[in-house]
Amino acid sequence: MLGKRSFGEKIFDGANIVFLILLVVATLYPCLYVLLASISDPAEVAAAQGLLFIPDKLQLGSYALAFSNPNIITGYVNTIIYVGLGTALNILMTLLGAYGLSRKYLYGRNLFMFIIVFTMFFSGGLIPMYLTFKALGFYNNLWAMIVPYAINAFYLIILRTFFQSIPDSLEESAKIDGANDFVILFRIMVPLALPAMAVVTLYYAVDNWNSYLRGVMFLQDRSLYPIQVILREILIQNVVSAQNGDITSEVAENVKYATIVIATLPILCVYPFLQRYFVKGAMIGAVKG
Repeated sequence: MLGKRSFGEKIFDGANIVFLILLVVATLYPCLYVLLASISDPAEVAAAQGLLFIPDKLQLGSYALAFSNPNIITGYVNTIIYVGLGTALNILMTLLGAYGLSRKYLYGRNLFMFIIVFTMFFSGGLIPMYLTFKALGFYNNLWAMIVPYAINAFYLIILRTFFQSIPDSLEESAKIDGANDFVILFRIMVPLALPAMAVVTLYYAVDNWNSYLRGVMFLQDRSLYPIQVILREILIQNVVSAQNGDITSEVAENVKYATIVIATLPILCVYPFLQRYFVKGAMIGAVKG
């Protein structure tokens, strides 16, 4: 049982609570402001002073302008496909690589890990990568958005560290019962690794959702563009329209807020379903090196 807390400890706890509340407000309010500004009248937002807690003259004109672009729905569909297929391939490849590299009996695993870690500090650069994958046929097609980014070295290390923390006796007992490596991986290791896999899945999903750079590098066909590239085009079009006098600068600013919401809201909706695994899985990867 905990003893009675001293006056100094209560003061310290109170100061921590106040600090954390201020930190939460400072973190969440910009997101709230962007959301409220995107559904408010542009002129009212431009004229407003101070904090914004409720919409000023509720309107959805900025979203109507954003969705008036005929490519935005196509971009959303493309991004969903890239996120779905890409994340599935990411998890499969990372899972196989992490499990293999975590086994002590794998010959040369330290050399393999050195090569993998080396790529985290040194790379050939964007131009050699572009030329290499274009020569391999991963250009201006669906797989150009998925295959070049199949494995992230950092996420592989997280899963490898988790697998290393699982007692070897589980694997040994399964082998005695006649299980092979695939049975051990998918029927024993994967259920135990769900918290860590949830974290890595979220990381990969966010990376695939924010696939702007790879879309610019590897795609020319507009029908294959992800939503991030389409949203950037919308922002540029509205800036040009504002300069030409077709729309006001206030409207262009509100469209910018709307595109931020459009780009971030779907991935934010996924997070609550993985939150219960997130803290546990993130901490597991830091327990054992």
